[in-house]
Amino acid sequence: MANAKKAKADEYRALDNEALNEKISDEEVRLKKTKFSHAVNPIENPLSIKTMRRQIARLKTEQRKRALGL
Repeated sequence: MANAKKAKADEYRALDNEALNEKISDEEVRLKKTKFSHAVNPIENPLSIKTMRRQIARLKTEQRKRALGL
């Protein structure tokens, strides 16, 4: 599992700033839709919400690193 996280982090580092911002906004919209869907009718795998939140956090972490110049 650690290798999968590292692979995702490497994938996010390869994106340019515009693509990174677009991916963040797309994932946030997807999370909102999934949360709403889950509130109306329980989804099959509620842990997918948790993984989406973590993915958004990883993306925002990369965005913040770039803003700080790290």
